Amino acid sequence: MYAASREASSRAREALRAALTGSDTVAATTGSELFAVVAVLDDQRSLRVALADKSVSSSARAELAERVFGGKISGTTLAVLTTAVAQDWSRARDLVDTLVLLGREALLRAADERGRLDAVEDELFRLARIIDDNPDLEQALQDHGKPAEAKLALVQRLLAGKVEDITLQLAEQAVLRHTGDAGAAIDELSNLAASLREQIVAHVRAAVALTPQQREHLAASLQRIYDKPVTVHVQEDPSLLAGVVVRVGDDLIDGSAVGRLQRLRQSLA
Repeated sequence: MYAASREASSRAREALRAALTGSDTVAATTGSELFAVVAVLDDQRSLRVALADKSVSSSARAELAERVFGGKISGTTLAVLTTAVAQDWSRARDLVDTLVLLGREALLRAADERGRLDAVEDELFRLARIIDDNPDLEQALQDHGKPAEAKLALVQRLLAGKVEDITLQLAEQAVLRHTGDAGAAIDELSNLAASLREQIVAHVRAAVALTPQQREHLAASLQRIYDKPVTVHVQEDPSLLAGVVVRVGDDLIDGSAVGRLQRLRQSLA
């Protein structure tokens, strides 16, 4: 995003936080309704452009949003939406992307109010790993020629009754909107959940399952390195032979046996 849209997005997120009252019902409704608004804007380019048109006054854009969506969404959602469209956006797409982010945050805050944010974050991480490990599933979720209804049905067959309802809703929305790597799209949601808890995420591949004590020790070590609480997500990978590989953002810490062998080969070359 350009500077104008970054500032607009920041103000819209502040409006969302102010609007949510601590009720999981309000937060869940707001998230679902913002996703519904996004679906309309995705389908109606002229409306999308009009709501982000800087040549029109902010009050006129807010009034347009009220005319189109008033009575169809809750007062809380409408207040967040009108605040968002009243900002100055560099591109209409930035407005839509921010509404997606607001919807995701609202649903995750609903999970937090229910005491289920940790569970949702873990389920999203595990779903991303399932997608990464199953090329056929990944292809099906990314197939541009597959109808949206078919993708939704696939996600529902995979998750319905097995995960939190918020996990399912977030996964459905991510799969429908994302045009690239489905696993990466789900990972973004898991990372967002961690950020709402003011934590960073460490993606760990381990040759064998880590004990709870080992997880705690690893999290504590990473917290000392990054000076911030760390959520550790672990995926077993026997191909490493021994040890672990840790990824935190762009940082990669390779303590696996395979990594040590590769470094030894390089030193002897």
